[in-house]
Amino acid sequence: MSKHNLFVGCGNMGQAMVAGWLLAGEPNSSFTAVRPSGRPVPGIRTVQRLGELDRAPDRLILGFKPQQLQALAPEVARWVTPQTVVVSMLAGADVATLTRLLPGARAIVRVMPNLPVAVRRGVLPLYTPAHEDKALQAELQPWFSMLGFAPWCASEEEFGAIGFVSGSTPAYVARFIEAFAKAGEGRGLEPGLALTAAREAVLGSAWLAASSGEPMAELARKVTSPNGTTEAGLRVLDAELPGLVDRTLAAATRRSAELAAETRGS
Repeated sequence: MSKHNLFVGCGNMGQAMVAGWLLAGEPNSSFTAVRPSGRPVPGIRTVQRLGELDRAPDRLILGFKPQQLQALAPEVARWVTPQTVVVSMLAGADVATLTRLLPGARAIVRVMPNLPVAVRRGVLPLYTPAHEDKALQAELQPWFSMLGFAPWCASEEEFGAIGFVSGSTPAYVARFIEAFAKAGEGRGLEPGLALTAAREAVLGSAWLAASSGEPMAELARKVTSPNGTTEAGLRVLDAELPGLVDRTLAAATRRSAELAAETRGS
């Protein structure tokens, strides 16, 4: 009998995960989503209230806004049993806070997926203080690996670091593609052609980087002729990109700390 997987809140990221699991062949009958709006999650049963459920879930996935945790926890806790694995996607909500608000669970697992889980090419770091529970890992690893690269982290610090590298990357890459497309338009390209060229160039470059196994510096070297056009462009990019990325992640880190304080009720 398949596990009963319950999403409490199922926005863009939750729907992306559901889409990935369904694409991988998971039965849609194994998923239920609770959405107060009642707007259906494509492919699975959707209800408006927890009270509409007919049994407790095996896996309870938290997919609402982190700021709602304090208010929703009492109702959610009534559906947590000693057989329930609580899976949290809530940014900033650490295991200590989740354990305090949702006691009695079999395990608390944090996951920070990114949007490509919808096409089973995501990155979704995992952390649980029960990481030495081999039976739990053996149960969950294949399930999460259906969605992409799903490494278990040794600490919440490591979990957070991987999340910062991968979680928002689709948004950053989208901005990068858009910027190159706009630059192409500025040089006379039709907008649709500019966007397709930029998007396909990034896709091909990422695929090459993933499949070749070569260091990034070596891939860049292969494109860079001495005193050529790429070298001229890299002089500009290399002067600004590392600092820009560091400032970007620092801003995300500060916001994560703010969310953590909000979820603790402080």
